[in-house]
This record gives sequence, structure tokens and C-alpha cells, in this order.
Amino acid sequence: MPTDRVNRGKIHHINTVYGLSTKGAPLDVYLPQNEFDPDVLLMAGIHGDEPEGTVLLSEAMRYLLPEELKNAVILCLNPDGMAIGTRANANGVDLNRNFPTANWKPDPVYYRNFKEEEQDIELSPGSKSASELETVALVKLIEKLNPKYIVALHAPLACIEDPLFSNLSKWIAERSNLPLVESVGYETPGSLGSWAADNDKIIITYELQSTSLIEIKKHHLQVIIDLLTNNYKL
Repeated sequence: MPTDRVNRGKIHHINTVYGLSTKGAPLDVYLPQNEFDPDVLLMAGIHGDEPEGTVLLSEAMRYLLPEELKNAVILCLNPDGMAIGTRANANGVDLNRNFPTANWKPDPVYYRNFKEEEQDIELSPGSKSASELETVALVKLIEKLNPKYIVALHAPLACIEDPLFSNLSKWIAERSNLPLVESVGYETPGSLGSWAADNDKIIITYELQSTSLIEIKKHHLQVIIDLLTNNYKL
């Protein structure tokens, strides 16, 4: 039974703090009541200028009673960046280029705000790989939980990326009506995806489309709820 509508204004699940951000904000993970080896770790907000995934995950969490949650959830990996609307963390580091990977590079990384713009806004990958508190804490948490799948929500490329074309990514693509792709089309040195490949982890990048939050929730809410409750068939 889902949470009554009147009670969906706040999250009723208990959080566990797995680390602190650069500015001292708690890094929270929500874990199932009776399962310490979740099949899936769902996460969002590694880029503070991509609030869509955080809002969608929060909506799904608030829809569920605590006992219905079967998988682990991180609503926001980069609370400092989210608080001020920046892609990077408080140190100006793109956390998704800061993981301890074989392909990490010290060169500046660049992004753009709009598809038609040049990719010329500069961020740092960190002074070294895993230089950031948020990165180190997430790696330790993943190693502790050891989920079968990691599902990372991003926006706005409107696709499901999984180089391994795992059964779960096929299910997500079919349910979300988004194309399943091997790659988003550009290199991502030091990314969570690169770290997962180095460590034999299955990571699925769930790229939401460029549209309103209302439309995103209408389109994707049930998919996320089914992932959170293990209500999927592979």
C-alpha cells in the first residue's frame, strides 16, 4: 500500500549519514529496513545543476511506506553544489570526473549550459583523483553495500547508457521509452562510470529528458517506484 496522499509532503524513511560534503553537509543514504545487501543503489544530484533526478527520487520515496523500500537511495550526491545551483562541488570540482580510475586526467573539464552552445565552461577534475570528500565517501559506501546495479540519474540527454547492455538497463529503457545506448558519445575520464568499469560494477546512467519537472514525474515516477520496490522482472 502506498503512503496516503496527505502524508506525501515529507520523507518518512530513516537516513544514514555516510559522509560529509566539503562544506560539512551530511551525505545521506536511505537503506531498506530489513536488507543490507540491496540489489540496486539509486542516486542523483552528482551535478548540482541537475535537480531533476533528486526531485524524482524524492517523489518516489515519499510515495512509499518505509517497509516498502527494498533498495538503497542517495537523493543528492553533491549537496553543496545543489544548494547554490552549480555543477561542481564547493571546490569547483566536477565530482563525476574525480573518481580513482585508470583514465583520470588532471586537465580541466568543460561543459555547456545549452545544447547549441560551445562546451567552454571550465571546471576542475580535482587536484588528484579522489581528492574530494564526496567522492571518497561514495566509493566507500558502494564497496560496503556492493549492489548488483548502480543507477545514476542525470539530465538532459534522454537515454539509458549501459556499455554492458544489462538486463536491468533493457528493462529501464523499455519502461521509460528511452533509447538504450552503449555510450553518451564523449569521453568521461574519472567518471563514476569509468570507476565502475575498472571495478567490475554494473552502472546504468538514467538520463532524463529536457522537459518540465511535472512531465518528468508523470513519465518516470512509476519506473522509479518499481526500481525502489524491486518490482521488476529481468
